[in-house]
Amino acid sequence: MNKEEYFIKQFSNSKFIGDDGAVVESNVYSMDAFFEDIHFKREWFSLKQIAYKAMIINISDAIVMNAIPKYALLSVAIPSTFTKKDLKQLSLGFKKASKEFDIEIIGGDTISNNKLDISITIISKTKNPILRSTAKKDDFFCYTGTLGTCKKDLARLFKKKKINKKSKFIKPKLKADFFYETSKYMTSALDISDGLFFELERVSKSSNIGFEFFEEIHEDIGTSGEEYEILFSFNKKHLKKIQKIAEKHKVKLNIFAKAIKGKYETKSKNHHF
Repeated sequence: MNKEEYFIKQFSNSKFIGDDGAVVESNVYSMDAFFEDIHFKREWFSLKQIAYKAMIINISDAIVMNAIPKYALLSVAIPSTFTKKDLKQLSLGFKKASKEFDIEIIGGDTISNNKLDISITIISKTKNPILRSTAKKDDFFCYTGTLGTCKKDLARLFKKKKINKKSKFIKPKLKADFFYETSKYMTSALDISDGLFFELERVSKSSNIGFEFFEEIHEDIGTSGEEYEILFSFNKKHLKKIQKIAEKHKVKLNIFAKAIKGKYETKSKNHHF
Protein backbone atom coordinates (compact mmCIF):
# COMPACT_ATOMS: atom_id res chain seq x y z
CA MET A 1 0.00 0.00 0.00
CA ASN A 2 1.22 3.50 -0.83
CA LYS A 3 0.75 5.09 2.60
CA GLU A 4 1.50 8.60 1.30
CA GLU A 5 -1.20 8.34 -1.34
CA TYR A 6 -3.67 6.79 1.13
CA PHE A 7 -3.10 9.56 3.67
CA ILE A 8 -3.53 12.33 1.07
CA LYS A 9 -6.82 10.77 -0.03
CA GLN A 10 -8.20 11.38 3.46
CA PHE A 11 -8.36 15.07 2.52
CA SER A 12 -9.69 14.60 -1.02
CA ASN A 13 -12.66 16.86 -0.29
CA SER A 14 -10.37 19.83 -0.94
CA LYS A 15 -10.17 20.92 -4.58
CA PHE A 16 -6.73 22.46 -3.95
CA ILE A 17 -4.88 19.18 -3.22
CA GLY A 18 -3.15 17.16 -5.91
CA ASP A 19 -0.33 19.19 -7.44
CA ASP A 20 3.14 20.51 -6.63
CA GLY A 21 1.41 23.38 -4.86
CA ALA A 22 -2.07 24.57 -3.97
CA VAL A 23 -3.44 27.27 -6.27
CA VAL A 24 -5.72 29.63 -4.36
CA GLU A 25 -6.80 32.53 -6.58
CA SER A 26 -3.51 34.13 -7.74
CA ASN A 27 -1.42 32.54 -4.99
CA VAL A 28 0.42 29.21 -4.97
CA TYR A 29 1.30 27.61 -1.64
CA SER A 30 3.93 24.87 -1.62
CA MET A 31 5.59 23.08 1.29
CA ASP A 32 8.40 20.58 1.62
CA ALA A 33 10.02 18.79 4.53
CA PHE A 34 13.77 18.11 4.65
CA PHE A 35 14.54 15.86 7.63
CA GLU A 36 17.82 14.47 8.88
CA ASP A 37 18.22 10.71 8.29
CA ILE A 38 15.09 10.77 6.10
CA HIS A 39 16.19 13.11 3.30
CA PHE A 40 19.85 13.59 4.16
CA LYS A 41 22.67 12.63 6.49
CA ARG A 42 24.49 15.52 8.07
CA GLU A 43 27.92 14.13 7.17
CA TRP A 44 27.02 14.44 3.48
CA PHE A 45 26.43 18.20 3.53
CA SER A 46 27.60 21.34 5.24
CA LEU A 47 24.87 23.13 7.22
CA LYS A 48 24.84 25.88 4.61
CA GLN A 49 24.29 23.28 1.86
CA ILE A 50 21.48 21.62 3.83
CA ALA A 51 19.58 24.88 4.28
CA TYR A 52 20.17 25.89 0.67
CA LYS A 53 18.85 22.61 -0.70
CA ALA A 54 15.85 22.67 1.65
CA MET A 55 14.87 26.03 0.10
CA ILE A 56 15.67 25.11 -3.49
CA ILE A 57 13.56 21.93 -3.61
CA ASN A 58 10.56 23.94 -2.47
CA ILE A 59 11.22 26.77 -4.90
CA SER A 60 11.29 24.11 -7.63
CA ASP A 61 7.65 23.26 -6.88
CA ALA A 62 6.65 26.90 -7.34
CA ILE A 63 8.52 27.26 -10.61
CA VAL A 64 6.90 24.23 -12.28
CA MET A 65 3.49 25.65 -11.45
CA ASN A 66 4.47 28.81 -13.35
CA ALA A 67 4.53 30.83 -10.15
CA ILE A 68 7.01 33.45 -8.94
CA PRO A 69 8.15 32.73 -5.36
CA LYS A 70 7.68 35.77 -3.10
CA TYR A 71 7.72 34.75 0.58
CA ALA A 72 8.96 31.89 2.75
CA LEU A 73 8.03 30.55 6.19
CA LEU A 74 10.66 28.41 7.91
CA SER A 75 10.10 25.73 10.52
CA VAL A 76 13.40 24.44 11.90
CA ALA A 77 13.94 21.79 14.57
CA ILE A 78 17.42 22.53 15.92
CA PRO A 79 19.65 20.05 17.79
CA SER A 80 20.66 21.29 21.24
CA THR A 81 24.32 20.69 20.32
CA PHE A 82 24.29 23.42 17.67
CA THR A 83 26.58 26.39 18.33
CA LYS A 84 26.11 30.00 17.25
CA LYS A 85 28.50 29.24 14.39
CA ASP A 86 26.28 26.32 13.29
CA LEU A 87 23.17 28.51 13.38
CA LYS A 88 24.96 31.18 11.36
CA GLN A 89 25.93 28.66 8.67
CA LEU A 90 22.37 27.35 8.52
CA SER A 91 20.97 30.85 8.12
CA LEU A 92 23.47 31.61 5.34
CA GLY A 93 22.10 28.72 3.29
CA PHE A 94 18.51 29.93 3.64
CA LYS A 95 19.52 33.47 2.77
CA LYS A 96 21.61 32.42 -0.23
CA ALA A 97 18.65 30.64 -1.88
CA SER A 98 16.30 33.46 -0.94
CA LYS A 99 18.57 36.06 -2.49
CA GLU A 100 18.95 34.07 -5.73
CA PHE A 101 15.16 33.99 -6.22
CA ASP A 102 14.29 37.32 -4.56
CA ILE A 103 12.29 35.71 -1.75
CA GLU A 104 11.61 37.35 1.60
CA ILE A 105 11.68 35.12 4.68
CA ILE A 106 8.74 36.42 6.72
CA GLY A 107 8.61 34.11 9.74
CA GLY A 108 8.10 30.54 10.90
CA ASP A 109 8.92 28.54 14.01
CA THR A 110 11.91 27.00 15.77
CA ILE A 111 11.99 24.14 18.26
CA SER A 112 14.62 22.03 19.95
CA ASN A 113 15.13 18.50 18.65
CA ASN A 114 17.72 15.74 18.61
CA LYS A 115 17.97 15.96 14.80
CA LEU A 116 17.92 18.76 12.24
CA ASP A 117 14.48 18.87 10.62
CA ILE A 118 13.35 21.61 8.23
CA SER A 119 9.93 22.41 6.78
CA ILE A 120 9.46 25.34 4.43
CA THR A 121 6.35 26.95 3.00
CA ILE A 122 6.74 29.08 -0.10
CA ILE A 123 4.07 31.60 -1.10
CA SER A 124 4.15 32.44 -4.80
CA LYS A 125 2.22 34.52 -7.31
CA THR A 126 0.89 33.32 -10.66
CA LYS A 127 -1.32 34.61 -13.46
CA ASN A 128 -1.46 31.32 -15.34
CA PRO A 129 -0.78 28.22 -13.20
CA ILE A 130 0.34 25.04 -14.96
CA LEU A 131 -1.00 21.81 -13.48
CA ARG A 132 -0.39 18.07 -13.74
CA SER A 133 -3.97 17.46 -14.75
CA THR A 134 -4.08 19.34 -18.06
CA ALA A 135 -2.00 17.14 -20.39
CA LYS A 136 -3.87 16.15 -23.55
CA LYS A 137 -3.86 13.10 -25.82
CA ASP A 138 -1.12 13.38 -28.49
CA ASP A 139 0.93 15.86 -26.43
CA PHE A 140 4.66 15.25 -26.48
CA PHE A 141 6.42 14.68 -23.14
CA CYS A 142 9.87 16.01 -22.40
CA TYR A 143 12.29 16.32 -19.51
CA THR A 144 15.21 18.70 -19.21
CA GLY A 145 18.85 17.94 -18.53
CA THR A 146 20.29 14.54 -17.69
CA LEU A 147 18.78 11.99 -15.30
CA GLY A 148 20.58 9.30 -13.34
CA THR A 149 23.47 11.16 -11.70
CA CYS A 150 21.70 11.68 -8.38
CA LYS A 151 21.03 7.97 -7.99
CA LYS A 152 24.70 7.23 -8.70
CA ASP A 153 25.89 9.90 -6.29
CA LEU A 154 23.57 8.69 -3.55
CA ALA A 155 24.94 5.17 -3.97
CA ARG A 156 28.47 6.55 -3.58
CA LEU A 157 27.50 8.41 -0.40
CA PHE A 158 26.06 5.24 1.11
CA LYS A 159 29.43 3.60 0.46
CA LYS A 160 31.08 6.54 2.29
CA LYS A 161 32.68 7.77 -0.91
CA LYS A 162 32.92 11.42 -1.90
CA ILE A 163 30.91 13.04 -4.66
CA ASN A 164 31.54 16.20 -6.67
CA LYS A 165 30.57 19.37 -4.78
CA LYS A 166 28.69 20.46 -7.90
CA SER A 167 26.50 17.33 -7.87
CA LYS A 168 22.80 17.98 -8.37
CA PHE A 169 22.21 15.85 -5.29
CA ILE A 170 23.93 18.54 -3.22
CA LYS A 171 22.92 21.58 -5.26
CA PRO A 172 19.88 21.13 -7.53
CA LYS A 173 20.04 23.28 -10.65
CA LEU A 174 16.69 24.91 -11.35
CA LYS A 175 15.90 26.18 -14.82
CA ALA A 176 13.53 29.00 -13.94
CA ASP A 177 14.31 31.33 -16.86
CA PHE A 178 13.76 28.54 -19.38
CA PHE A 179 10.53 27.46 -17.70
CA TYR A 180 8.92 30.88 -17.49
CA GLU A 181 9.70 31.66 -21.13
CA THR A 182 8.44 28.26 -22.31
CA SER A 183 5.41 28.07 -20.02
CA LYS A 184 2.98 29.54 -22.56
CA TYR A 185 3.54 26.44 -24.72
CA MET A 186 3.27 23.86 -21.90
CA THR A 187 0.11 21.86 -21.24
CA SER A 188 1.29 20.29 -17.97
CA ALA A 189 4.39 20.36 -15.79
CA LEU A 190 5.99 19.08 -12.60
CA ASP A 191 9.48 18.57 -11.25
CA ILE A 192 11.26 15.24 -11.02
CA SER A 193 11.71 14.71 -7.29
CA ASP A 194 10.79 11.03 -6.89
CA GLY A 195 12.00 9.73 -10.26
CA LEU A 196 10.71 10.05 -13.83
CA PHE A 197 8.58 6.88 -13.76
CA PHE A 198 6.86 7.90 -10.53
CA GLU A 199 6.16 11.43 -11.83
CA LEU A 200 4.68 9.98 -15.03
CA GLU A 201 2.35 7.85 -12.93
CA ARG A 202 1.19 11.04 -11.21
CA VAL A 203 0.52 12.75 -14.53
CA SER A 204 -1.28 9.67 -15.82
CA LYS A 205 -3.64 9.67 -12.84
CA SER A 206 -4.23 13.43 -12.94
CA SER A 207 -4.70 13.80 -16.70
CA ASN A 208 -6.20 10.35 -17.43
CA ILE A 209 -3.62 9.47 -20.07
CA GLY A 210 -1.12 6.75 -20.89
CA PHE A 211 2.20 7.01 -22.73
CA GLU A 212 3.72 5.73 -25.94
CA PHE A 213 7.48 5.74 -25.33
CA PHE A 214 9.70 6.53 -28.29
CA GLU A 215 12.47 4.33 -26.87
CA GLU A 216 13.10 2.29 -23.75
CA ILE A 217 14.11 4.27 -20.67
CA HIS A 218 16.59 2.42 -18.46
CA GLU A 219 15.56 1.96 -14.84
CA ASP A 220 18.62 3.85 -13.57
CA ILE A 221 17.32 6.86 -15.52
CA GLY A 222 13.64 6.44 -14.71
CA THR A 223 14.06 5.86 -10.98
CA SER A 224 16.68 8.47 -10.12
CA GLY A 225 15.10 10.79 -7.57
CA GLU A 226 15.98 14.29 -6.35
CA GLU A 227 16.96 15.38 -9.85
CA TYR A 228 14.67 18.44 -9.88
CA GLU A 229 14.67 18.53 -13.64
CA ILE A 230 11.48 19.73 -15.36
CA LEU A 231 8.99 17.24 -16.78
CA PHE A 232 6.47 18.87 -19.11
CA SER A 233 4.07 18.25 -21.98
CA PHE A 234 3.28 20.36 -25.03
CA ASN A 235 1.48 20.31 -28.34
CA LYS A 236 3.94 19.18 -31.01
CA LYS A 237 3.14 22.24 -33.14
CA HIS A 238 5.21 24.26 -30.64
CA LEU A 239 8.27 22.02 -30.82
CA LYS A 240 10.51 24.40 -32.81
CA LYS A 241 9.64 27.35 -30.56
CA ILE A 242 10.48 25.34 -27.45
CA GLN A 243 13.73 24.08 -28.96
CA LYS A 244 14.73 27.66 -29.77
CA ILE A 245 14.11 28.78 -26.18
CA ALA A 246 16.05 25.76 -24.86
CA GLU A 247 18.97 26.62 -27.10
CA LYS A 248 18.88 30.22 -25.84
CA HIS A 249 19.09 29.06 -22.21
CA LYS A 250 21.45 26.15 -22.95
CA VAL A 251 18.94 23.60 -21.68
CA LYS A 252 19.05 20.01 -22.93
CA LEU A 253 15.65 18.63 -24.00
CA ASN A 254 14.73 14.94 -24.00
CA ILE A 255 11.48 14.30 -25.89
CA PHE A 256 10.69 10.73 -24.95
CA ALA A 257 6.96 9.95 -25.22
CA LYS A 258 3.53 10.86 -26.56
CA ALA A 259 0.32 10.93 -24.53
CA ILE A 260 -2.22 8.28 -25.55
CA LYS A 261 -5.49 6.91 -24.20
CA GLY A 262 -5.03 4.62 -21.23
CA LYS A 263 -3.11 4.75 -17.97
CA TYR A 264 0.44 4.30 -16.81
CA GLU A 265 1.69 2.62 -13.65
CA THR A 266 5.29 1.92 -12.76
CA LYS A 267 6.42 -1.27 -11.04
CA SER A 268 9.63 0.44 -9.99
CA LYS A 269 10.17 2.01 -6.60
CA ASN A 270 10.81 5.73 -6.43
CA HIS A 271 14.43 6.30 -5.49
CA HIS A 272 15.58 9.01 -3.17
CA PHE A 273 17.00 8.92 0.33
